[in-house]
Amino acid sequence: MSTAPPNVSARRLPSGERPTSNVLKSIGFMTLAGVFFGGMSVAVRHVTQSIHPFEAAFFRNFFGLLVLAPSFILHGWRPLRTRRPGLHFLRATLNVVAMLSFFYALSITPIALAQALGFTAPLFAAVLAVLLLGERIRVRRVTAIAVGFAGALLILRPGMQPVELGPVLVLASSAVWGCTVIVIKSLSRTDSAVTITAYMVLLMSPMTLAAALFVWTWPSAVELAVLIGIGVAGTLAQMCMTQALRLAEATVVLPFDFGKLVWGTLFAWLVFGEVIDAWTFVGAVVIFSGALYVAYRERQLVHRGLAS
Repeated sequence: MSTAPPNVSARRLPSGERPTSNVLKSIGFMTLAGVFFGGMSVAVRHVTQSIHPFEAAFFRNFFGLLVLAPSFILHGWRPLRTRRPGLHFLRATLNVVAMLSFFYALSITPIALAQALGFTAPLFAAVLAVLLLGERIRVRRVTAIAVGFAGALLILRPGMQPVELGPVLVLASSAVWGCTVIVIKSLSRTDSAVTITAYMVLLMSPMTLAAALFVWTWPSAVELAVLIGIGVAGTLAQMCMTQALRLAEATVVLPFDFGKLVWGTLFAWLVFGEVIDAWTFVGAVVIFSGALYVAYRERQLVHRGLAS
């Protein structure tokens, strides 16, 4: 979650830093994030056919931590200064539960289906913000949330087909991630984004290792290479998304987050021969539309100085 940059007049900016240029850069970063997310999902699906998903989650965090190591060397221990260590621990714990659930789901679920249902995370966050933070909710937002969850039902079609474990785990992961967003909102009132990220990456590696030890098998050289790719791709995806949201309004770049589904579906077709069905695609569009409108409406209310 990042805050939009201040509104600076284009006349004061060099040509390379004008708002239009920033928007194009932001779209480029969000597109790259979609490529990395899609590639990571396919790599997770591939390696978890022989390595337990919990172990894959550990390596994703461990190698992701190595990617961020230069930042820690540069900033030292300053990012770790906080008066709310317990809340950071809770955030990391929730994040781990969401990641373990999603990685396990990827191992047994078509990638397009998992990514489509993953778009429900902002909807869960919006509901939880009302229940836990006391945020006000209006008719348009309720309608958008209801439409989004209707898209999930469109994909699952309970009563018309069996609801399998994989999709349930994706929804559980999205719900837990919604709780994580609420914790991040609370932390952001007192701690910087650097501090929040620092605690996340430092705590998630040992937490996922604790889960992985129960199912541990030593990866082969090829599997280790794939696991390294998962860690690097996942971290680069997060960095690209953060940079995209820093350069432009969330409502401008969020439509390009749908690229996760496009790239994931393309890579899954190339590697596994998976083909997205019409129900999943239509449901994904409905879910994403609802989530996008929630984000748009929230931003609109913030600009007006109203409680969301």
